[in-house]
Amino acid sequence: MPGDLIVAHARIVTAEAVLTGSLAVAGGRIADLDRDESCPPGAVDFEGDYLLPGLVELHTDHLERHYTPRPGVRWPAVTAVMAHDAQVAAAGITTVFDALALVGGRNGEDRLETLRPMVDGIRQAQAGQMLRAEHFLHLRCEVTEANVLQLFEPFRDDPLVQFMSVMDHAPGHRQFADLAKYREIYKGMLGMTDEQIDAQTAERIAASRTHGVTNRDALAAIGRGRGLPIASHDDETVAHVEEAAALGMVVSEFPTTLTAARAAREHGLQILMGAPNLVRGGSHSGNVSAGELAREGLVDILSSDYVPVSLLHGVFTLAEGEHGIGLPQALATVTINPARAAGLEDRGRIEPGLRADLLRVRLVDGVPVIRAVWREGERVA
Repeated sequence: MPGDLIVAHARIVTAEAVLTGSLAVAGGRIADLDRDESCPPGAVDFEGDYLLPGLVELHTDHLERHYTPRPGVRWPAVTAVMAHDAQVAAAGITTVFDALALVGGRNGEDRLETLRPMVDGIRQAQAGQMLRAEHFLHLRCEVTEANVLQLFEPFRDDPLVQFMSVMDHAPGHRQFADLAKYREIYKGMLGMTDEQIDAQTAERIAASRTHGVTNRDALAAIGRGRGLPIASHDDETVAHVEEAAALGMVVSEFPTTLTAARAAREHGLQILMGAPNLVRGGSHSGNVSAGELAREGLVDILSSDYVPVSLLHGVFTLAEGEHGIGLPQALATVTINPARAAGLEDRGRIEPGLRADLLRVRLVDGVPVIRAVWREGERVA
């Protein structure tokens, strides 16, 4: 029947240990977990490959790169969503929060103009049962945008929106505390002159001072009213974390300093870091490395951010080598922890009764290779 599956000869990674055995799925749910080493007729023989829960991604703006693959190019939205979906599913992501920004330009594109078509594309693809992974919306709310509250309003009661973050990308603090790095990145990204960069810098700093506190407080109140999990973004200081905690935020996304990450731990916020940062060995913005935080025990959740395949690579990077925290604990950063942070208690673990979102993974020369993906017991990749 649809959603039924038997797996044998698997190395099953549970929340506590790696077990050798078999697993049965019925009606899209995990029915049984056994140390039985037999391979019954009709079972999928894993031949010693790992059986992992499907990955849960809280923050990826990867869809934007499919909808606007080149400056000035807008791809048909529903096929852009399908291409993005196929890539995340092939990377082992079975639950994805598409992070779309309530903010203006990026790479010469007006993100406010591209937001609605992308959301409509997700809806159309869902309605047509075209998607492999389950998709939700993560709204990224830029507090320097004067009318961000008006931009949020159409999504206030949208059931697709299940996560939000509050950001301030003004130069001089948070992600861009280093103004020289800010100039380097934006000159390279947009080809701006020194005069244009100076004008943009002054404008964004002024917008942060004028709108930042008011918009942050109002957005947090809206999120709390909806019962949405809220993340603070690019925390740099203890004060940033204290403000986030006071506003009811539950995740600190991409803290930029060790000080901020330690404060997040003290205040009970889940610490989310980028898997590309971990795999590459450093931040592209020159901020604290995910590896340094991992060595301090300060990484709860990994996000693929802009490289979907980095999520699983990040797990094995954490599990082995200098970090060496073991596979169950490393895997929790992309399964149990993000699922719980998003309020999804029906997935992220291999336990009877939970969703059968599953991966077959083999290590080849130390590289994790995904050989199959199931969502609710149905093979999707």
